[in-house]
Amino acid sequence: MISIKNLKHYYTDADGNEVRALDGVSLEIKQGEFVAVIGANGSGKSTLARHLNALLLPTDGTVLVDGMDTEDENKMWDIRQKVGMVFQNPDNQIVAAIVEEDVAFGPENIGVPGPEIPQRVADSLAAVGMTEYAKHAPHLLSGGQKQRVAIAGILALQPECIVLDEPTAMLDPQGRKEIVGTVRKL
Repeated sequence: MISIKNLKHYYTDADGNEVRALDGVSLEIKQGEFVAVIGANGSGKSTLARHLNALLLPTDGTVLVDGMDTEDENKMWDIRQKVGMVFQNPDNQIVAAIVEEDVAFGPENIGVPGPEIPQRVADSLAAVGMTEYAKHAPHLLSGGQKQRVAIAGILALQPECIVLDEPTAMLDPQGRKEIVGTVRKL
């Protein structure tokens, strides 16, 4: 599903200096595998995650998603439909004023037929245990609930792979428990 060969990524800091974030990462992930990447803050985990759906492109090396090179601009949208990304802070991902509208946002934008969207929304909210909050305003939810809404939004897109970038980092113990339970269930 994902093949990474000698991935290097450099950022430019405020002084114009190149800062190495990834240096020679190679990794193979098969379809159906559950993989956790661990490391200290600043070790490159989020940078690596953003390469998996072409939000970042390699400084050097290759990232292939289902055989598609992330550097191929013609494949970018195909890659992003294969690999859904849930960010660390759900507030950066939630865009609508009502939970079910937020979950429907992605499918609407990729052209899913209108009659199919409500079922995708219902199925996705059910999968993360948020059905009863469908009509609620996301800004009134707890951090764990918001993160589950963000996961539901990605599930509604039906990607083959989901990347979660530190999904429990900003949560209290109860929120962490909710997210870990959701991921285990998925």
